[in-house]
This record gives sequence, C-alpha cells and structure tokens, in this order.
Amino acid sequence: MSISKVLPQPDREEIRVEAVLQALGEPVRLQIIRALADAPEGIACGDIDLPVTASTRAHHLRMLREAGVLTTHTEGTRRISTLRRADLDTLYPGLLTGILSAQR
Repeated sequence: MSISKVLPQPDREEIRVEAVLQALGEPVRLQIIRALADAPEGIACGDIDLPVTASTRAHHLRMLREAGVLTTHTEGTRRISTLRRADLDTLYPGLLTGILSAQR
C-alpha cells in the first residue's frame, strides 16, 4: 500500500505575491513551472529535464513549494509536484498566465 504525504507548504491565504515573484525570477524555476503547466496531473521531480544537479533541482523545487507556486506530495519514494494554478489564479488573476505566455 502506497502512503502519500504532502510536504510543507503555505495555505492559500499565506501565499504572498513577493514570494511568488521571487521564486519565479529564476530561469530554471520558470522551466519547472512550464513543465508543470503541461502536466496538470503532476510530474515526478526527477522526470523534469533540467540542466542542473539533483541537489540544485531539489533546492529549486523547495523554493517554489515554499512560495506557494507548487505543491509536492510523496508517493512511495517519488515526489510528485503539481502547479497550484487554482490558488495562484484566485489570488493573482492573470499572473501565471502572463508568466507562462512570456517569450522564452
């Protein structure tokens, strides 16, 4: 039986635009967000193709999670991340859409 555990993250009302913008102001993190936007069911952290080491990947994912941009839960030994699109669209309408549509 697989046990799922959600990693620590802010509740919707605790998400601050300053933290979101700071988290998204880094090219690798934008690459992560674009990958998650294309996978609404979530994606395993290791399955996101990034030009960084595993520890750097973990750092970027943690920064995004702590800012409230994504949620991560464990499934066995895998960590599955999902974009918190509904929360971000509710709090900051258009922000995520604008960021995702910006020229790469």
